[in-house]
Amino acid sequence: MFDLFSWSHILIVLIVALVVVGPKDLPRLMQMAGRWVGKARVMADQFRKSFDEMARQSELDELRKEIAALRGEKPLAGLGENIMKPLPAPMGDIPEQNPDSPDAAADEPPKPLRNVS
Repeated sequence: MFDLFSWSHILIVLIVALVVVGPKDLPRLMQMAGRWVGKARVMADQFRKSFDEMARQSELDELRKEIAALRGEKPLAGLGENIMKPLPAPMGDIPEQNPDSPDAAADEPPKPLRNVS
């Protein structure tokens, strides 16, 4: 509130009010001005609270719309069918090895790892 006026401006306004209103009625004038400022602060606080509540309500409405859209899409609807499908054959150059084939018996067993301390 005091950002608009410097202390010298406020002092000049108080001196003019003292001369115009008089020292007898000046406390009553200040009390009335204080009530007006208090009412203005209460109204500003109520406005801010209602504005915050409207913003919060709009955010909740947006979240509800997103949830409804996700429920409408049902992204997990076909999950049960996909789980039961067999996996496709592996692709690449890894040949299938049968443990009963003669090539599998010719392989050497792996060498044990040395303990390096």
